[in-house]
Amino acid sequence: MGSGAADTARLKGPSGSDGSDPFSADGELEVARARYARRLGRHPGLPSVSRLAQLAAQLTGSSSSQVSLISDVQVVVAGTGAALDSVGVDSPAADSLCTVTVEHRSPVSVDDAPHDDRVSDLPPVTSGVVGSYLGVPLHAGTDVVGALCVYNDAPRTWSAQDVALLEALAEPIVAELELAALGSEYDDDRVVWQLAIDAGEVGAFDWNLVTGELRWDERLLELFGLDRQTFGGTIEAFNEVVHPDDRERVSAALQTAISEVGPFTAEYRIVLGGGQVRWIAARGRALAGPTGSAVKVLGAASDTTAAQDAEARVARVLESMPSAFYHLDSQWRFTYANTEAKRLLGGVSIDIIGAVVWDLFPDARDGAFETQYRQAVDTGQPVVFEAYYPPPLDSWYEVRAWPGPDGLSVYFLQINDQHEARSVLERSLQRSALLADVTVAMSGTLESKEAVARLARLLVPRIGDWSIVTLADDAAQHLEGTGDDRDWRRGLRDAGWWHDEAEMGPLLEQFAGLRLAALTDDSFVARAVHTGRPVVVSGGAADRIGELLAPGTAQSLVEQLDPWSVVVVPLTAHDRLVGLLSVFRGRDRESFTPAEVAALEEVAGRAGLALDNTRLYREQRDLASELQQSMLTAPPEPDHLHVAVRYVPAAEAAQVGGDWYDAFVQRNGATVVVIGDVVGHDTAAAAAMGQLRSILRGIAVTTDGSPAEILTRVDEAMELLLLDTTATVIVARFEQTPEERRAGLTRLRWSNAGHPPPMVIAHPDDPPTPSPQDDRPGRIEHHPATTPGRSADSAVLWGATPNMLLGLMPETVRDETVLTLRRGATVLLYTDGLVERRQQDLDTGVQQLEAVFTELVASELPLEDLCDELLRRLLPERPEDDVALVAVRLHREDQPRPAEAGPPRVPSTVDDPPPV
Repeated sequence: MGSGAADTARLKGPSGSDGSDPFSADGELEVARARYARRLGRHPGLPSVSRLAQLAAQLTGSSSSQVSLISDVQVVVAGTGAALDSVGVDSPAADSLCTVTVEHRSPVSVDDAPHDDRVSDLPPVTSGVVGSYLGVPLHAGTDVVGALCVYNDAPRTWSAQDVALLEALAEPIVAELELAALGSEYDDDRVVWQLAIDAGEVGAFDWNLVTGELRWDERLLELFGLDRQTFGGTIEAFNEVVHPDDRERVSAALQTAISEVGPFTAEYRIVLGGGQVRWIAARGRALAGPTGSAVKVLGAASDTTAAQDAEARVARVLESMPSAFYHLDSQWRFTYANTEAKRLLGGVSIDIIGAVVWDLFPDARDGAFETQYRQAVDTGQPVVFEAYYPPPLDSWYEVRAWPGPDGLSVYFLQINDQHEARSVLERSLQRSALLADVTVAMSGTLESKEAVARLARLLVPRIGDWSIVTLADDAAQHLEGTGDDRDWRRGLRDAGWWHDEAEMGPLLEQFAGLRLAALTDDSFVARAVHTGRPVVVSGGAADRIGELLAPGTAQSLVEQLDPWSVVVVPLTAHDRLVGLLSVFRGRDRESFTPAEVAALEEVAGRAGLALDNTRLYREQRDLASELQQSMLTAPPEPDHLHVAVRYVPAAEAAQVGGDWYDAFVQRNGATVVVIGDVVGHDTAAAAAMGQLRSILRGIAVTTDGSPAEILTRVDEAMELLLLDTTATVIVARFEQTPEERRAGLTRLRWSNAGHPPPMVIAHPDDPPTPSPQDDRPGRIEHHPATTPGRSADSAVLWGATPNMLLGLMPETVRDETVLTLRRGATVLLYTDGLVERRQQDLDTGVQQLEAVFTELVASELPLEDLCDELLRRLLPERPEDDVALVAVRLHREDQPRPAEAGPPRVPSTVDDPPPV
């Protein structure tokens, strides 16, 4: 809550009641926390974070929401409502309500701010901006860096569901802020790199192999004596300035790099506009696209003319030069080595003149040194490379070798410091990339099965050769409660795994299915569960794990998988063990370093929070589904028809919806079916649905009214009871006189309040469906089947004139339609989720439904199977909306009710049906 909205408040709380700064205490932990908060707060107004803040306000029904990061100041990075003007504005941390949440490290709920001693004298409260407040902390690892809050200008009671919702949204907010920070740091690294390039007078090039565009920076244009107007921007324009004698060699080097998607190195001459010759040294690399083939070549070039011209004077200065130099004759014998070369190579021998290089340095054979030296001699072209020589030299070298008529001249520099600096930078970039990939992958799904599969794959082969992700299904398992006095396996299951070698996948799958049950209480997994800390096995992991497995198949499998080293890292969230991460390496890779273990701990922290989010989502979704199902009752079982019902919740909404169905028997013996959809997709819609369903059922049962009369009375009841909602509904009644029963006829009487039209299909052996029997028929679209053989006649029962939705105009005069059906007819009522999509209108959806419905009836599927197949064909894998449907089939013959069906139902005939 920023200074521009409801956050110009002085902190009140256990450490700030006297107005002091709650973060004034010295200490490295607080300094690190504040630094982390400032890092995440550099990008206010991110669209993704703003959408999450808006979602928090909408789902909690709040007028304002805000995301604040707290360091020595408060930065509002996203906000809605009254907080919108505060986005990007710094304010003192001690004046922020969100600081209270950060200090408490747990949700802070204020229902009535003016009467809450914690906040009653704060300016946002006294000014009337804040009447109620709810905030949850933003966790970044073990630190709390800020808060997500919602508030209103009036008092309000916050529910546990509101708290859980904000906590669920807090995790992706932190992930989005982290991604933005990583992107910014990457851009900063590129700037530093560019400054280094400029300082070294090096020009850069970028050749797009897809478009053919060749881009040079200003420094490279200057080296080639060109400018933006005179350079053509193509590889042909580059070839024009390369010396004719070097052109073929340079082109071949480029083509090799492209075909191998590897490095490019060349030193060549160019001819400037006035005929002057200049030497250029270029290095680069071909980069692969999604298909694995090269899509561009990036690199840099510098002017080496001075070095080439100075070669004639090298003999006079070799001894005084700081660079190492030696010369090899055609038999690979040392003929000369300057002082610096002797110093650097002195670990092998001080007297090297006359010795064969391969005898004196046997580790140079079959490696980069021999390969590059022989390439230079065979091709007559200079080579430049970096290589490592093991002890006793134990160093990295940058080597430049030029072939000549009398042998090979070699310059080299010891670059241990430079190589280590590059290695550190590369590892840092790889670690950042891995964390970013984990954040994106894990936050992109709310299904735990998919999340663990993604995590297992992300780590292989980047961190290990194979991995296993274990889930802790016992949500109540806290780290401080995992002592030796309990079964550490309780609730644990290996849920995801991946091996870098596809042929080892089945072995790993079998091992994952047996591992936990076979591990003893002294195993590394048990130790990680008990301590809550990583367990590292640096060598001989196969033998050590085998010793901790019960004799049997699991022991044999671990011998075949043959891990050399392993790390087991707990996955935690909010001091709760949510799983474990086991990463294995084979014998051909080094054991895990402390830096790699630390990286895995960071990965585990983010993955643990993401998996905990999936658990919370799953629990909310299951609770919503159970609540929805509890509102829907089983249909009745009259003796002349069968009623089948289905309900499918939306895939993404972890909440109840407003779709419902109902079926019951009136006192006069008629069977009534109802389908309805309350406007909205939240708990309010579900509550309104429950009320409407109860009102409608009560009116229908106690009055024996017709469908139109029932809907009219429901409208009146909604007005009297002040039910502020609207709904689409169809009430349909199946009725018979004794004469109709004997003739095998049933009348379908229905009234539609703005709902998608029902459908009816005659039995394939019956003639077409009769026309409506009243003087105001609906627009019933008949579609007689023309296919030879067994078929079915269908009708879409549109209303003659649209009737208003319930809850809009209580004085609406509602009509109804009657249709006479023969035995075997099938009637379908459904909600709009079955036929409407974002890319599809209602009419198109109804046509598709009719086609599938007709086909399924013609196939004479049992009614229950028909409903299942209808949903399978028409619903997408992840439905966007709830779907309810009711299907009714008239029996072909009078069928007595089964004895196990319960007490007898009311007879299904109507001696004197009410008039329309």
